[in-house]
Amino acid sequence: MKDVTIILDNGHGGLSAGTYKALAGGRFHTFEDGTTIYEGEFNRYIVTGICMELTKLGIKYINLVPEYKDITLATRVNRANKFNKNKSFLISVHANAGGGTGFEVFTSVGQTKSDKIADVFAKEFQLEFPSERLRSAPWGDADLDKERNFHILKYTRMPAILTENFFMDTERECKAFLLSREGRNRIIDFHVRAIRKVIDELY
Repeated sequence: MKDVTIILDNGHGGLSAGTYKALAGGRFHTFEDGTTIYEGEFNRYIVTGICMELTKLGIKYINLVPEYKDITLATRVNRANKFNKNKSFLISVHANAGGGTGFEVFTSVGQTKSDKIADVFAKEFQLEFPSERLRSAPWGDADLDKERNFHILKYTRMPAILTENFFMDTERECKAFLLSREGRNRIIDFHVRAIRKVIDELY
């Protein structure tokens, strides 16, 4: 197995004294029937599942936020930057919001190794969910990622991507993929397949 460490960031949101709290951006949504999703719980579930599968495969990883409470973006970046930038890459896992549909993968602005990694994740999403929307950049960029200077992408030293896995406030997607065990397992599985492919092909 190649000497690569996968750094897994479970987005944002957490528990403090039994209450869901998010320092920045960690949302929740409640539908008319009372069904509620907490993004932080979803993020942690997916990252925990990825960790379990990587353990089985003998792939090295770091769970960047193992505690239940939320931590600042600066703390996340500082933790990540302790690792060898040439032998690691970071994946920040999220659920989207805003009434849309589909999957997005983000990198920082500019052409870097992160773009190639993001392409692998986008293609694995399409293989797992061929009838669902891949929300790639609308302009003439040949890459499948979108570029934003999100803090976790801009200030980490290693290649880094951020996955937005369906929309938590779109009822069909939320109930079919984000809240169901089957949907969550499929999200975990395509992340793991992408990780394996990135290690094999790009490191």
